[in-house]
Amino acid sequence: MCDHFDLVVVGGGIVGLAHALAGVRRGLSVALFDRDERASNASIRNFGFVTVTGQRAGRTWERARYSRDVWDRVAGPAGIPVVHSDLLVVAHRPEAMAVLSAFADTDMGADCRLLDRTGLYDRLPMAATGATGGLYSPHERRVEPRTAIPALWSWLEMQGVRFFRRVAVRGVEPGFVDTTVGRFRAGHIAICPGPDLATLFPDRLAAHRLSLCKLQMLRVAAPGWRLPAAVMGDLSLARYDGYAALPAAAPLRQRLQAEVTDALENGIHLIIVQSADGSLVIGDSHHYGPTPDPFASQQVDDIILREARALLDLPPDLAVQERWNGYYPSSPDQTAFIDHPADGIALTMVSSGTGMSTAFALGEEALAQLLGEPDPLAI
Repeated sequence: MCDHFDLVVVGGGIVGLAHALAGVRRGLSVALFDRDERASNASIRNFGFVTVTGQRAGRTWERARYSRDVWDRVAGPAGIPVVHSDLLVVAHRPEAMAVLSAFADTDMGADCRLLDRTGLYDRLPMAATGATGGLYSPHERRVEPRTAIPALWSWLEMQGVRFFRRVAVRGVEPGFVDTTVGRFRAGHIAICPGPDLATLFPDRLAAHRLSLCKLQMLRVAAPGWRLPAAVMGDLSLARYDGYAALPAAAPLRQRLQAEVTDALENGIHLIIVQSADGSLVIGDSHHYGPTPDPFASQQVDDIILREARALLDLPPDLAVQERWNGYYPSSPDQTAFIDHPADGIALTMVSSGTGMSTAFALGEEALAQLLGEPDPLAI
C-alpha cells in the first residue's frame, strides 16, 4: 500500500518550497521530493535579492510585492536573517536619470524617492564619482540564499512537510507519483523542475520555447564599509522590464550600446549586495542556449568587476573570494507560468530568474488553481 499525501511537490528549490508552504498554510499533508541531498542549483546561486522595484509591470510586479510580504512573515520564524533591505539605483548618465524620473511617475514608483546628486551621496557615500542622482526604494529585502534555502527546508520540515531527499521522480499521472523509492498517492501534485526540461512533461515545457540561461557571479572581500541597501546602476535600467519598457529607456540603451557594448553583449546588468560578513556579491552575466557550457569566462568576470568599480568606490586591491555559475530556465516572453498537463497537476516554472522575488506568490496561485480557490493576488 503506497503512502498518500494531499499534496506532493516535485523539486526543492524556492519554487517547490513555496508550493509546500502554500500547502502547509491550508492544513494539507505535504511531501516534497528532491533528487539531491540539499538544494544546489539556481535557488542558492543568486543574490538572495527579493526585488520588487523594476519588475515587469502587471502580474510580475504584483507577485513580487506579494512574495516580499511572505518573506517578511516567514523569515523570522524560519530563522532567516534579512541581511539588508531597500534598494538604491545609481544613475551616472543623464539618460539613466531620465528613466528613473519616468519610473517614479508610474504606479510602481509609489513610495520610491528620486535623489539628486547630493541626496544620493548622502545615502551612498561609497558611490563612485560622477553620479548624477538616483532612486531610493523601500520595497526590497535581501537574504543569504546559501543559508536561507536550507533554513526553509528545516522549518517546513518542522511544520510537517515530509522531505524525501536523494529521491528522483520518474513519472507523474493524476493521483500518483512514481519515484526511485516507490509509488505514492497524491491528491494534488505540483511539479517545480527548475532547469530540468527533459524529465517530466517535456512536451508541455517545449511549448513555452524555453532555453537555459547561464550566469556568472563573484564574491569579493569586505571593502571596509557597509552598504545601506542593495545597489543597481545604469545597466540594470536597460534590462529590468519595469524600467526598460519605458519610452525613456531607449536613449539610455542607445548610449550604453555605444559605450559599454561588451557588457550588453554579455547580458551584464550590475547588482551589488552585501553579506553579513561584509563581503560583496557582484553580478551577473546572462548567456542563453539549450545546454550552456559549464565554464566561467575571465573576460566576463573582468567586465563585471569593471562595471562594479564604475558603480562603487571599491578598494583597488579587492580580492575575489569566490566565482560561480548559475543556471535557470528562460522564456522569450514569460517571466513565469503555471501549466496544467492533467487534472490535479500543476507544472510551475519561473522563466526569468526572478524566483526569490516571485515564487511565494506563484506557489499560492498554483495551489489556488488546483483547489478551485479564488486568485490569491486579487483578494
